[in-house]
Amino acid sequence: MGNRFICMTKKDIKETGKNGIGSRSKRNERSKRRSLMEEELLHRQALSMAIQQHQLSQRFDGGSMSRRIGSTSSRRRNDLPDQLASNSKQLPAEFLENIKTKKFVLIHGEGFGAWCWYKTIALLEETGLVPTALDLTGSGIDLTDTNNVTTLIDYSKPLIDYLENLPEDEKVILVGHSAGGACVSYALEHFPDKIAKAVFLCATMISDGQKPFDVFAEELGSAELFTQESKFLIYGNGKDKPATGLMFEKEQMHGLYFNQSPTKDVALAMVSMRPIPLGPMMDKLSLTPEKYGASRRFYIQTLDDHALSPDVQEKLVRENPPEGVFKIKGSDHSPFFSKPQSLHKILVEIAQIL
Repeated sequence: MGNRFICMTKKDIKETGKNGIGSRSKRNERSKRRSLMEEELLHRQALSMAIQQHQLSQRFDGGSMSRRIGSTSSRRRNDLPDQLASNSKQLPAEFLENIKTKKFVLIHGEGFGAWCWYKTIALLEETGLVPTALDLTGSGIDLTDTNNVTTLIDYSKPLIDYLENLPEDEKVILVGHSAGGACVSYALEHFPDKIAKAVFLCATMISDGQKPFDVFAEELGSAELFTQESKFLIYGNGKDKPATGLMFEKEQMHGLYFNQSPTKDVALAMVSMRPIPLGPMMDKLSLTPEKYGASRRFYIQTLDDHALSPDVQEKLVRENPPEGVFKIKGSDHSPFFSKPQSLHKILVEIAQIL
């Protein structure tokens, strides 16, 4: 929307001055135009930020085609150095030496993309760690049509490819947000030797035989009822076929995911979110005690979360106990926006746990 200039003659000005109603009407129109222009500018700035982050992401790691985009704890092992509080200084050498695995692989949740981690990536890199954020299939800037993403394996393929191409002597710390936790669980079962630790960030940390949607069932209702009645469903193959995706309206998205997030980050999300492929959400996972059960898992709870309530997160932890549980006060379902510094501090602390 470009700038618009309004030219008025002296006669127009006199007539407007005589007519108070006309004056108020014009003022209201100008105010409305100003609001629309400000909103459009905010969205353009957010889109520009998203494009810039994507352009910065065109770095490749070890020959892999995976793109890089360059609190309170229930269990504390080490105190973090004061330097970390500034979020702009590298950890002292002795702390970095104590961190055996420095590579983090960040897996976004449903509808998001690698772009959502831009604050977390900057903080981890400034600390001296090595973060990698991936776009899952049909997410972020991956061009796959979400209507064609029908299984969890399809959805997780970028992560699977990354782990398959990882050198044998290297391990990573996986961080999965929301439904991305199911991708992390799948990876723990199939690539246990390549994952040092797994972090579930207000995520679907499910048990054997469950599907990701089961975690949201208490919030959204049963899968059967949801697929029959939800007005947010997408029918990519026609109304007579099963739903292929899901996309909330902006108002619902704001209330569910971003109730504590800064306005500019919400604007970035609104122009960057993609439809959620429904097939992967309905896939049951087969998890074994020997692989998934032997993994080192940690859970980060978000205490002001409207998408996955604290009670549901507590239930996940109780039914499928991880090695450690951390909590972030004042965080919505997008802690990388609402509480990035708290999230960063916890991730560094988990990396230090021996």
